[in-house]
Amino acid sequence: MSEQKYVFFFGEEKGTLGERIKDVLGGKGAGLSQMMSAGFSVPPGFTISTDVCLLFYRSKGKLPEEYLREEQRQLEKLEKVMGKKLGDENDPLLVSVRSGAKFSMPGMMDTILNLGLNDASVAGLAARTGNERLAYDAFRRFIQMFGSVVLGVGKALFEEELLELKERKGVSQDTELDAKDLKELCTRFKEQIRREKGVEFPQDAREQLAAARDAVFRSWNNPRAVFYRKQHGIPDSLGTAVNVQAMVFGNMGATSGTGVGFTRNPSTGERKFYGEFLMNAQGEDVVAGIRTPRPVDELAGEMPEVYRELSDIVQKLEQYYKDMQDFEFTIQEGRLYILQTRTGKRTGSAAVKIAIDMQKEGLISKDEALLRVPPEALDQLLHRQIDRRQKFEVLARGLAASPGAASGAAVFTADAAVEWSREGKSVILVRNETNPDDIHGMHASEGILTSTGGMTSHAAVVARGMGKSCVAGCSAVKVNEKERSFTVGKTTVKEGDLITIDGSSGDVILGEVPTVEPKVSGEFAEFMGWADEVRRLKVRANADVPADAAQARAFGAEGIGLCRTEHMFFAEERLPVVQRMIMYAAEAKAAEREVQALASQLEKASGKEKERLEKQLSEAAERMREPMAIYKGALEELLPFQRSDFVGLFKEMEGFPVTIRTLDPPLHEFLPRREELMVELALLEERKAPSDEIESKKALLRRVNDLHEFNPMLGHRGCRLGIAFPEITEMQARAIFEAACQLAVEGKRVIPEVMIPLVGHVNEFVRQKEIVVRVAEETMARHKVKVDYLVGTMIEVPRAAITSDEIAREAQFFSFGTNDLTQMTFGFSRDDAGKFLPDYVESGVLEIDPFVTIDKKGVGGLTRWSVEKGRQARKDLKVGICGEHGGEPVTVNFCHEIGLDYVSCSPFRVPIARLSAAQAQLREAGVRESLTV
Repeated sequence: MSEQKYVFFFGEEKGTLGERIKDVLGGKGAGLSQMMSAGFSVPPGFTISTDVCLLFYRSKGKLPEEYLREEQRQLEKLEKVMGKKLGDENDPLLVSVRSGAKFSMPGMMDTILNLGLNDASVAGLAARTGNERLAYDAFRRFIQMFGSVVLGVGKALFEEELLELKERKGVSQDTELDAKDLKELCTRFKEQIRREKGVEFPQDAREQLAAARDAVFRSWNNPRAVFYRKQHGIPDSLGTAVNVQAMVFGNMGATSGTGVGFTRNPSTGERKFYGEFLMNAQGEDVVAGIRTPRPVDELAGEMPEVYRELSDIVQKLEQYYKDMQDFEFTIQEGRLYILQTRTGKRTGSAAVKIAIDMQKEGLISKDEALLRVPPEALDQLLHRQIDRRQKFEVLARGLAASPGAASGAAVFTADAAVEWSREGKSVILVRNETNPDDIHGMHASEGILTSTGGMTSHAAVVARGMGKSCVAGCSAVKVNEKERSFTVGKTTVKEGDLITIDGSSGDVILGEVPTVEPKVSGEFAEFMGWADEVRRLKVRANADVPADAAQARAFGAEGIGLCRTEHMFFAEERLPVVQRMIMYAAEAKAAEREVQALASQLEKASGKEKERLEKQLSEAAERMREPMAIYKGALEELLPFQRSDFVGLFKEMEGFPVTIRTLDPPLHEFLPRREELMVELALLEERKAPSDEIESKKALLRRVNDLHEFNPMLGHRGCRLGIAFPEITEMQARAIFEAACQLAVEGKRVIPEVMIPLVGHVNEFVRQKEIVVRVAEETMARHKVKVDYLVGTMIEVPRAAITSDEIAREAQFFSFGTNDLTQMTFGFSRDDAGKFLPDYVESGVLEIDPFVTIDKKGVGGLTRWSVEKGRQARKDLKVGICGEHGGEPVTVNFCHEIGLDYVSCSPFRVPIARLSAAQAQLREAGVRESLTV
């Protein structure tokens, strides 16, 4: 090993690590070191750096002697400071061993408390404190934690022993067990370890410490921690630090206690000291939800001096860290200790309020405030809320732990939540309390309901981090996990029954309750205004109907970046017309090609050959007449529908650009499925239906078979359809420009942008552009009005990206369709990649799902190339993105970096894109990163 330092005593760092402090010490270790340096009352200890965790994995769990000597020196220093020895039989030093990664991962890794106790030292602790109950309570907790975390004994086995003892003693609370009871429990716990693992509980305190340290390192890669990192985008390569800290005891009697505090309300952002505590308890009792804690305000009446000291610490922590803090405290016989602090998890609405308030309080600047709110957190502000105008009966009320309304079928295990959600069902996970092993079920659920636990319980903290609705500590809800049901009074709710929870009020409601859409107003609107002042990148929305466009404008969209005209064709009154058009399109165009070929031959013919061709031409023209009339008639019927749609969109987006994509999907998508038609035809023939009905169904089946493609994604779609059936493009162009001219005549400013999809060669674009321009000019001349418009293309075929300079000489704008561009660049089918992509990400073949976050090297490389080549050919080329990536923060930042003009996303992601664009601008300007994670 090199001379690199691996173990840091609290307060020893003193700024030497600079901005790397969290990388090296983890968030918890950094906080402890900083608090010790700042003079807070922190029990001493040391942090084993994240580098040791990485070393642990590289060396397959065998740490080098040089490191072990450094750890031993720091332990000896802690023993000297405390005046106690680890494992001493008369006055033992006890320590906690806790994880602490750079980014907070609440409850995902392991913790061990009271380490250093054994059969001899527990007696010494009892004698030294004069409190035998305290000593054996600490010992039974340590045996259970060590047995579970280090040795792998099931937690439930220890809980069963505890429950059996309480039932035999006729008590309901752990605190009602006396020292003799707890001593018996310690013996039974050790026997449980011997039965399950065939080993003795270790008596050597240093052996205990080494095993606990390694167990915490191993917990970095336990399933729940891995799952949590994937959900929150935390790299696997960071590793966790380990914090070894002298124990203080909140379970020493009536003047001792423990709690969790927030310097502001983590659910609402209100500037008020917020937290919970329990007297005569250890910290795990608060966060595990085993006992329902009391609001911290009640501490003012019980221990006024301690409460005043805590309130003072709240102010000092915010002044020091300039952010909302989540901290743990212990009161040991009237003396207050701060065990840790970290940047507090908060809801989206709380994040916005705290950022605004702290800016107005002078703690941070506007730019820092904008960087404080993770863009994805805004999604929580866009959650639907209970429609209070509706009649409903509140079944019970708990704590409003994480906002938003959620409805779903009640399920009672995490595995059931996952199974039901895979079947497409919305679920509410109902538990007595959640624990870290439930993380996958919480992720699969719409919301979480617990009967115990408080605002700082595992369920509440994790739900807020996930943006899930949560009602916690609803004591009226009696959960029977074995029977998969819960009762409230005389009402029983079984698995599968629909319930609604409101994480904003704490209400639990029987059945599904209507909800209302959120609005951008108040502090949210003010905050988004700050973002708009900063960002360069424009934000548009993908919207196909006026209602979506109105929603997009309400969320701050600056135009429509993608209107998918095909979605307009699926309306009930339109689909039959579309199907009629499809049924006759090919026949009409085939007849037209025959007429054109005969006419061309006729020009060169003479004599009898000419007479023969004239006759054939006449017959071909006659054959063409009916299918062409039906085909064009159907397009004429569709025209007013499309025109009306565009009028609505233009009205909602008055003064903003509206990008309309011409027909993109293959025609078979508008027809019934082949298998369904075959069944219908068989049934018609079986019951001897009228012959014309059977023939009509056969004709439809023939057309479906004609349109069948082995790979429709690469088949007859997009501009290829427009070239084969130019009348479709012409109809759509007429609808667009008739709508635009109609509104322009009324004095409204309309900015249509016509986008040709799936272009791979410049000639494809040119042919479609000619139709659009001709129709636009004819329509404007007829209405005697001028409308500013653009004609551009989607860049979604790799060849188009590579030849962007050629295409840009013709196209006035590019819009990257990153969904198809990702498919074609990787050779992945979006519809089928779900079968293997999760495994790719899980095993590290790919770092991210490229359909969620843009692949910067591959797809992003093509995009960057295309922008550069396109602007070399046309300096004023407008460039945007309209795939699903357009509202994803990492992708938005990339779009800013490569100089795009706008991103376009779904209406509900517009605020996320607006904030992401502002943050990208601030990073480019060098504003210091301070995102709350």
